[in-house]
Amino acid sequence: MSASVTVRYWAGAQRAAGVATETLDVATVGELRVVLASRPALAGVAAVASFLVDGQRADDATELERGAEVDVLPPFAGG
Repeated sequence: MSASVTVRYWAGAQRAAGVATETLDVATVGELRVVLASRPALAGVAAVASFLVDGQRADDATELERGAEVDVLPPFAGG
């Protein structure tokens, strides 16, 4: 069963999404990844992004609860 969650985009993910946040109805992080991958501008980001759910690292099997905040983090370069 899907839940209404707040998706927050960071860095390159935000540029690709064109918004800082949006609300989506999805049941798992994996389903969110599929939804994002269906958008041409976000397909590349969705393939390599890390996801945090309410501040905790999450994988595709992580189930989402109504009201959760999901951060979409693209890979960061550093030095």
